[in-house]
Amino acid sequence: MNRIFRKYHRWIALALCLPLFTTVLTGMGYTIADEWFHQRELGKWLLSIHTFEIFKLERFFPILTGMGLIGLLITGMSMSNLFRKRSESRQS
Repeated sequence: MNRIFRKYHRWIALALCLPLFTTVLTGMGYTIADEWFHQRELGKWLLSIHTFEIFKLERFFPILTGMGLIGLLITGMSMSNLFRKRSESRQS
């Protein structure tokens, strides 16, 4: 079962790598440009990339990334054996 979750985890991570990296960088860049340096035009441009409005995906992008992150959480937690039942043969 872990092999299947690893495979799906790897596929989801590869698919979300670039969009999430772009979101993180533009979110930090927006904060720095707009709040620290008061560059409103640069902030607006970074925000349009951050929300993927520049690619006309502003309606779908949050849902897709959210579903992808939920998939990564589920597969990652299942691989961590956090919810695995402990065997009773290991009693001290």
